Amino acid sequence: MEVLRPRPSAPYQEVVVGGLKTACLSRDALMSLMVEQCLAKRMTPSQPSKLVFAVNGHTLSLAAADDAFRKFHDSADIIHADGQPIVFASKVLTDTPIPERSATTDFFHDAAIAARAHGLRFYLLGATEEVNARCAEVMAELYPGLEIVGRRNGFFSPDQEAEICEEINRSDADVVWVGMGIPLEQAFCVRNKHRIDTGWIVTAGGCYNYVTGHYRRAPGWMQATGLEWLHRIWREPRRLFWRYAVTNPHAVFLLLTRTGSLPVQAMVEELTAEVGEIAAQNHPA
Repeated sequence: MEVLRPRPSAPYQEVVVGGLKTACLSRDALMSLMVEQCLAKRMTPSQPSKLVFAVNGHTLSLAAADDAFRKFHDSADIIHADGQPIVFASKVLTDTPIPERSATTDFFHDAAIAARAHGLRFYLLGATEEVNARCAEVMAELYPGLEIVGRRNGFFSPDQEAEICEEINRSDADVVWVGMGIPLEQAFCVRNKHRIDTGWIVTAGGCYNYVTGHYRRAPGWMQATGLEWLHRIWREPRRLFWRYAVTNPHAVFLLLTRTGSLPVQAMVEELTAEVGEIAAQNHPA
């Protein structure tokens, strides 16, 4: 059997979009990075697992409003652009724009194709038992030869997490998908990164539901123009109207005011910190 050896990961830029540091990666580049880093983990098991999160307008708004949620993203190794407005903002307001959107619902399939080709193993965590089981079945049908070495629904108590992590480790999964919804999945990933010994731990949101057909994607033109959220409101108005009514204007404000190339953003943060220190010295508590 041919031994697959990872290539050195190609360097990539990062930009700050809406306040979160985001990788300037295409879908193909993100897929290649997954393969390279997971195979590297096999060769050097002592390497820590990589946390891979996605960012969209809802994420930006919550990160700006909730310091604990923002800190989860500070712990991520890679944050990729799940939302089209993230890409638009990077193209207009940064020197190194994000090449394209890497929606998790699309990347899940990209990753499956690459995993099958390179012998990487998946573990699916999250959603209801019905959706989780059906997602595993559909992916096995779509991608014969893809190794899904374990799965579990997302309904469990905190005292079960250690046992679940041990189960994941026994499966020898290379990529663990965590689909528990925001902010539960980010909290789970950060809280258990030291327990899970795998290549990638990736947040999946409601991805399993799209695979099973419980959720439907927006038409292509709405995805391309950043209007997928409108399609989701139309499909689930009671659940999603107020979320988007609040988070969308906030996200637009964040995209316009907290987007920039990293050196510029770092300078702004440094100056802000210095101003804060001067103010504290002049007005001691």
